[in-house]
Order: sequence, then structure tokens, then C-alpha cells
Amino acid sequence: MANYTDYPSNTINDASPLWLNKGDNAWQLTAATFVGLQSVPGLILLYGAGVKKKWAINSAFMALYAFAAVLPCWLLWGYRMSFGDKLLPFWGEIDVAVSQGYLLAPAYSGNFPSATMVFFQFVFAAITLILVAGALLGRMNFYAWMMFVPLWLTFSYTFVAFSIWSPNGFFFKQGIIDFSGGYVIHLSSGVAGFTAAYWVGPRLTKDREVFPPNNIILMLAGAGLLWMGWTGFNGGGPSNVGIDASLAVLNTHVCTAASLLTWTLLDSLVFGKPSIIGAVQGMITGLVCITPAAGVVQGWAAIIMGILSGSIPWFTMMVVHKKSELLQKVDDTMAVFHTHAIAGSLGGILTGLFAEPKLNRLFYSTEAKYIGLFYGLQMGEIKNGFRQLGLQLSGIVFVAGLNIIITSIICLFIQLFVPLRMSEKHMEIGDEIIHGEEAYAIWGDDEKQNV
Repeated sequence: MANYTDYPSNTINDASPLWLNKGDNAWQLTAATFVGLQSVPGLILLYGAGVKKKWAINSAFMALYAFAAVLPCWLLWGYRMSFGDKLLPFWGEIDVAVSQGYLLAPAYSGNFPSATMVFFQFVFAAITLILVAGALLGRMNFYAWMMFVPLWLTFSYTFVAFSIWSPNGFFFKQGIIDFSGGYVIHLSSGVAGFTAAYWVGPRLTKDREVFPPNNIILMLAGAGLLWMGWTGFNGGGPSNVGIDASLAVLNTHVCTAASLLTWTLLDSLVFGKPSIIGAVQGMITGLVCITPAAGVVQGWAAIIMGILSGSIPWFTMMVVHKKSELLQKVDDTMAVFHTHAIAGSLGGILTGLFAEPKLNRLFYSTEAKYIGLFYGLQMGEIKNGFRQLGLQLSGIVFVAGLNIIITSIICLFIQLFVPLRMSEKHMEIGDEIIHGEEAYAIWGDDEKQNV
């Protein structure tokens, strides 16, 4: 067994204990920062530039507020409810994550301190709330949003995160595969956003009919940060810088590229024009679809997943949406139901088909109960293969059902105190009346040139 005499004296001290892997710690902090940049400024730019000019500030501010509001809640109760001691099979005990003794001790996973894991998991929780906001842009009362963020984090996100990601959670113990958040983040945010959009109500009719981005190039900058930030999103999943992290990163970008190209091809064939906004949607569905599978599928499977994530959500958005009364009734501003709920569910199902046993062993340290159906059929493990697919489907039902119920209760509760929806006057004018600010100060709008 190694002892302190086996290491250079300048590398071992109270700040660098034997159990600390500096490489893993450095990567995990870097990956967390990549994910944070997806929100701030990534989704701030994507939302702020992807809506009408009159909603630029409000949309960006909803993202910025959520990012800031989640952090103190996460430290004071959210993290331990998501990854702490078990209170219920689906929920952790309420406790704080602020003490020196707790934060500097080893994390529940990985060879780094809990402080690193708390930060890493915080940026995931924050981006989930920001994705929910995407369905509500252009009409939700900002004060209602201020209440919604901590309530939804507490009663929905922690519930799902503990169930699926915590070693003590029910679905984790059953063997569900959610590599980096296809269920916990994307399916949750897509269903919650759609449900909240139902309760908040739609934008003004003229805004729904004509809602062009105010700055497509700036929107693309936000989309680019989202794509590149996914290196940390999925690359940080294994909690180390091993070969599984490398595969997860490569699969992420391969799937995303295939999805974007597929979406663009379909737009070109059906509508006669390749759409940059459509390409961004295809990019997002590819990123979402590969997330539950990133490090547990082979490269060829990632390509297939990209083709499917660029076509199936395209079909639900461009064909099914236009024929469905329910989808038409609910005003989902940024189409998070299609890009996150549909794509996340698709990714979860395909994970149940393509998850490779040896890759599962790299991630979970065992391959006994993590076998994709196609490999189960090939290896004579048919029962385990169908079990895995059934578990993936059960997870979809669980996450979707929970978010419909909890999000509805939260919205109805908030309505007791403040309106969920802005007044007609506020929706007509936008940022100037809501925040007293405008996104773009153009000479001549409010003042004359001084000669």
C-alpha cells in the first residue's frame, strides 16, 4: 500500500490528499464551466436573439435569473435532496452542502472533493430550469417565474435526479441508463415547459403568427456555445478523464452533426429552402438524443441516433404539430417539447437498444444488468435486453408523469399569489414596460441628433 514517502513531498499536503486525482478534478471543474457557459451566456444569447426585439431583455433575463437563483437553493437543500442520504426511494433528505467538512471530503463519485461535484451538478440543475423557460418566453409574468424556479427545482428536479442519478435512487438501482441527463434534464424540461406553457397561456395572437428572431447571427453565437459546451455536458458524465469520457465527447459531436445535416436535408427537400433556424433545431435534437447514451454506444450507433434525431423530432414538429389540436393550443415558444421531450425520449429508447455491455462496464463498473436489446439478442441475453428497454420506457413514463403533475401543482399554487401571465398591455409593449429597458438603442428612437 502506498504511503506518503512514495510521493514527492511538495505534492502531498492537506490541500492535496492521497485520494485526490488532480487530473480528474481539473477536468470536472472544466467540464462544469463548459456546461455553465451553455447557459451564461449561451442560452442567454440564444433566447435573447431568437425572439422579437421587444422580448429580447425579458427572455435573456429569465435565463440569467434562473442560473443565479438555482445556486443558493442548490447549496442549502437541492444538492443533498438530489444526491444525499435516502429519505424515500425517489427522494433524498433535506440538508445543506455548505460546511467545510462536507465540501472538502470525497464526493459520492469520482476522486475529487464534494465541492467539485456540487458545482458540476449545479450547472446541470440550472440549465434544466433555463430550458423550461424556453417554452414560456414572451408572456410569463416575471414575478411568477421568480417563484417558479425554486419551487420546481425543489419538488421536481431533485425528485428525478435522486431517482435516476443517485446511487440510492430507485431507478438507478434498477439499472436505468441515463449517461448525462436525457431523462433528468431534457425529458424533464421538455414536459415541464410544455405543461407550464399550458397553464400560463399563449402569447398574443400576432406574436404567435409572426415571431422572427431579432438577430439570427447572435442567436447562432448562443447555439455555438450550446454545441461546444456539450463537450463538458457529456464529457463530464464519467467523473474522470478516462477513455469513456473521450468516447462520450466524440459520440456527442458525431450525433449532433448527423442530426443537423438530416434536419437541413429534410427542410430542403420538403420546403425547398435550407433553414438556419431549422439547422439549430436539428443541432439541439442531436445533442439531446445522444445525451443518455453518449459513453455507452459505439460510433456507428451515434450516427444512426443522429439521423433519427434529425428526422423524428422534425416530423413531430413539422407534421404532427400542425395536425394536433393539443399541440396547436399550447404555445411552446422555443419548441422545447419537440427538441427536448421528444428527442430526450428518443435518446432513452435508442439507448435501450444500442447500449453496449463493455462500454456499460466502463461507466457503471458492471455489465451484468446494463445490456441494450440488440446486444441481448446477439449474446443470448434476451431477457436482460428486453428488461433494459422496458426500464428505459418506464423511466420515460415516470419522468413525464411526475412533471405533468408537479408542474401543474406549482403553477396553480403560484396563481394564488401572482398572475402567471402578463397583462395584455405588458405583452403588447414588452421589455420597455416590464423592465424599463430596451435591447437595442438605435439613434432617433427617443432623441434627436444634436447638431
